This record gives sequence, C-alpha cells and structure tokens, in this order.
Amino acid sequence: MRVVRPGDLSAGELEVWRELRAKSQAPENPFLEPEFTLAVGRVRPSSRVAVVHDDGEPVAFFPYERGRVGRGRAIGFGVSDCQGIVARPELALERDELMRACGLSSWEFDNLEAGQVLFAADAAAEYASYVIDVGAGYAAYETILRRRSPKFFRTTTAKERRLGRQAGEVRFVFDERDPAALARLMEWKSAQYRRTGRRDRFAQEWISTLVQQLAHTRAPGCSGVLSVLYAGDEPVAAHFGLRSRTVLACWFPAYDPEFAKYSPGLVLHLRMAEAAAAEGIGMLDLGRGAAEYKDALKTGEIPVYEGASTRPGAGAVLHWIGREPARRAHGFVRERPRLAEFAQRGLKRAGRLRGAGK
Repeated sequence: MRVVRPGDLSAGELEVWRELRAKSQAPENPFLEPEFTLAVGRVRPSSRVAVVHDDGEPVAFFPYERGRVGRGRAIGFGVSDCQGIVARPELALERDELMRACGLSSWEFDNLEAGQVLFAADAAAEYASYVIDVGAGYAAYETILRRRSPKFFRTTTAKERRLGRQAGEVRFVFDERDPAALARLMEWKSAQYRRTGRRDRFAQEWISTLVQQLAHTRAPGCSGVLSVLYAGDEPVAAHFGLRSRTVLACWFPAYDPEFAKYSPGLVLHLRMAEAAAAEGIGMLDLGRGAAEYKDALKTGEIPVYEGASTRPGAGAVLHWIGREPARRAHGFVRERPRLAEFAQRGLKRAGRLRGAGK
C-alpha cells in the first residue's frame, strides 16, 4: 500500500480509479469519483488516498482525512453524500490492514455506500437516501407523480403558471455558468441555515471554496451543475450538485423567500428531473434526511450507513468518547417523530432569535 496526498496521484492511477468505479455495480455517484477527492485535497490539507497495489498494479483507492491521534473521516466528511473504498470487487483486503497502513485508529463515515463490505459490519445506523428514477424518461416519472400524488402535482404546476403570470415568464437553465447565480444561491442557503437554526456551512471557508472549485469541474464522472429557475430576469430558486453520466447528486438547493408562495423549490426540482432525463441521467439522488419535498418527489430509496471502523487502542476510545454519545442522542431524537418535531421547532426559534439580535 502507498499513501499519498490526492494531488500526488499519477494520471495513470486516476484513470484506473475511474475504470474501477465504472466497472462497479453501484450507481455512478460522483462523490466517489477522483475529481471530488482531488477538489477536497486542495482545500483540506489532511486529505489522503491509500493506493493498494497487486503485482505492481493499482487495484484499490481509499480516500480519507486524517486527524489527530489517527482519528480519520471519510473524504469531505460533512458534505460528501457517498463514501467508501473504490476497489476490484474480488480484492481480498483486511480492514485493519488498510487502516494500519493509513495510520488510522478510527475511520468515521455518515454516508457509506451500500455494498461496501469492508466496512459494512461497522455501521451503527442505516438511513434512506431518497431518489427520483427518470431512467424511463420524464414522461414516465410524471405519470407516477400524477397517479401517486395527484394533488401535489396539480398544485405545484398551478403555482408555476401563477409565478409566470405574476412575476414574469418562467424559464429554467439546467447548467448555468454565471458565477453571480452561484453566489446568489450560496447567499440564500446561508440565510436558510441561519433561519432554521442550523450551522451555516458556507461560513466555513473550505466548503465555500470547494463548491466554487467544483462549479468549474468538467469530467465525465464528476461535473458541477448549477441549475437556476428564473421568473423574468430574476432568479427565484437554484440548486448546485454534481453529476456523472447517469446520476445527479442533489446537494445544495435554495430559493428566494420572497417567492415562497409559489413553491419555487418544488418547481425547480421538477424542471431538474425533466432536464436530467433529457441529458441521459437516470437517477437524481436527493440524499439522506427526511424532508417533505423529498417525500413528494421521490420514487424510491437506497440505503446509506453511518458509523465508524476502529482498531483496538487509545485512539478508538477517544473516538467513542468524542462521537458516539452525540450520535446516539441524535439517533434517539430522529427515531421519535414528535421529539424530532419539537427539536426542529427549537432550532427555528433559535435561528429567529439570532437573526433578531443582529
């Protein structure tokens, strides 16, 4: 095994990584493509990749971030929606051997991809990542929506027509290249985080820089896609995500609160599904985490896992003390809808108080 910084991977190794990923049976999620790891490596100095060789040939790539006392995390932890190792399926590899070579006492994940057998036994919780299947085309998806949620579909399309009448002609750009539109999206999202009492991800420089870099990334397996819904010349909703040939990983959606009565976020997602299908994309992955809009739009779910792999020793104990009690507390709340609703109201109240104090 050889451990390197992402930027030190050779062109040949990057190509093997892409080939291994393309040959896997998993959906082509762009978060497990080398371009995402390379981008994170430019903003997170602790980023590393373990390259496993067999008879001199690279056969596996394990991207991660290494912290103090060997505490490791998935690459881009906190924003990555698909995590794991990219390897030949028949590769016989010991988990502890890999972690030892990486200098890790623990490796934490919160969106482990299904089928990651090397780490599956260490999963502490399973969650649903909600997906929209447009593999049969947008018309087929729309038929599903009309049959399963007729009121939702009628209401959303009626609001789109009303938006056009009252605010200007509605138009949609699937792959917008205007940097001002990305800046507007980030402003909306930051305001949403604060309004709902959550930590503002874009206040963290490494995340905002990562998104700006990925917005300029153009590769078959991982390209940044900024989609914008306009009313007249005014952007009213936007989304930034990553796409491969067949998967659009939905990442940062937001809208202008002044247009909230038109449900522009829902209209945006319907337009995204239509455009993605036209581009040959078969699935939109909305990510884990319950939300009303996901329930309304989804056609199915795929599992992702949260947990940590540890090796015996002091580092494993430190990981447990630092992370496990909080993880269990969060899980306890999520599994109890009334308690989760109470917590959500508390977060929103705290967000309003913070806003009023400024």
